Amino acid sequence: MKRILFPTDFSETANNAFVYALELAKYQKAEFIVLHVYDSQNLVYEGCPPSIAEIYETIEWGKFENFKDQIPHLRKIAEEHGLEDVKMSHVLRHGNLVKIIKEIADAEKIDLIVMGTHGVSGLKEAFLGSNTGYVITNVPVMLLSVPLEAKFKKMRHFCFTTVFKDEDKKALWEVLDMAKRFHADVKCLTVKTSHFKETDEGMRKWKSDFDGEPVTFFIIENNDVKKTIRDFLVHQEIDVLSMLTHKRNLIEELFTHSFTQEFSYHCKTPILVLHEKSKLQM
Repeated sequence: MKRILFPTDFSETANNAFVYALELAKYQKAEFIVLHVYDSQNLVYEGCPPSIAEIYETIEWGKFENFKDQIPHLRKIAEEHGLEDVKMSHVLRHGNLVKIIKEIADAEKIDLIVMGTHGVSGLKEAFLGSNTGYVITNVPVMLLSVPLEAKFKKMRHFCFTTVFKDEDKKALWEVLDMAKRFHADVKCLTVKTSHFKETDEGMRKWKSDFDGEPVTFFIIENNDVKKTIRDFLVHQEIDVLSMLTHKRNLIEELFTHSFTQEFSYHCKTPILVLHEKSKLQM
């Protein structure tokens, strides 16, 4: 059985992403773990004066009570969307969010992480917005980044960006497998810039592996990759944008971690981020 990890701060942004996480858990028949991480004052309990120790205990108890109070609210959201049958477990941890997500992902063999992403204003990222970028960069697990503006609806069209590399092919199979569970198709987009080097013959050989699958290929010539992708999302009514992050040479730098991390802050479409070593076989 697959395992989905949903980190939350119980904000509006996180609650919006919660619906996506529930839907994915339902269709994947996956185990669902809700994680809340908090960071209190840097106090050392052992050896502290009694007054400090009491303050620390009060903080810990208060965080636990808040976490406990939020669980019925999550259940209510699930019921409102007809997803009350999705089984959830809850984890409360203290410390660094990204570090703990990485620890749980390893220990629990997490297949997919779902996180909410806020829009940005200047350099002021929202709590889950900035941390989503850090998780994308530092945790090699497939991640769905859900912006607040994205409201769940039936997933009909996935988009997958590619430059026809071998690692892209494996990732596309993973996206296809997920899309088919929702009876959706995949629109594979290549933005052909002046630096694009793949030959027509190479592309034909690459695409032949997907003959008969619900995937169509679009090749658009434009040096403005981000604008081309954004326009494609709108015109093709894309519900989920999927992108593979990895390190490549300077010519392909737009498809590195930094691009995907930055793009997730400004896109109103959920982004499914895959890694070369992503272990998800959904």
